[in-house]
Amino acid sequence: MQTYHRYRPSEAAEGALIIKFYHSGDQIRGYIRKITDERQDDSIFPGEEMEPEDAFRMADNKNRDPGGQPIFIELSEGVQWDPAWGKLI
Repeated sequence: MQTYHRYRPSEAAEGALIIKFYHSGDQIRGYIRKITDERQDDSIFPGEEMEPEDAFRMADNKNRDPGGQPIFIELSEGVQWDPAWGKLI
């Protein structure tokens, strides 16, 4: 089971990946952003919304650096964590 970390700005350093989940109609969708230097806007990819499983897979693929940072999760208002996605700490 994959472990993810609840997003807190003070804990996510430059280069960290954040999956943000939100409601899109009656579905949960997400996008990934990568924290960049504070003088730049964060990178967001892809430009379209994704289903949770696709967002997790893409974030895992982009977070392959040895000693990589944890993947952070940000839940929009009203979105509940699904334990089937993994463990959120």
